[in-house]
Amino acid sequence: MTKIILAGMLANVCVESHLREFLEEGFEVAVVRDAVAGPKLPEGDGNLSALINFRYMANALWTTDDVLARLGKTDKR
Repeated sequence: MTKIILAGMLANVCVESHLREFLEEGFEVAVVRDAVAGPKLPEGDGNLSALINFRYMANALWTTDDVLARLGKTDKR
């Protein structure tokens, strides 16, 4: 199975749309929770709503540090 690590702007629109498409195509998808953003409006918080949806849909919800460690890029100083 092919795996995708997903990050980007507009978490509640673009990132979530890509997540849904990749899942439908059969990919395993991890979203980097601290590498996405979304608008905050009087009606609600787009980033928070996206993170909640990611928790239900994505195969994993990681931090940037998690990704770097999994890719073997952690600074060992």
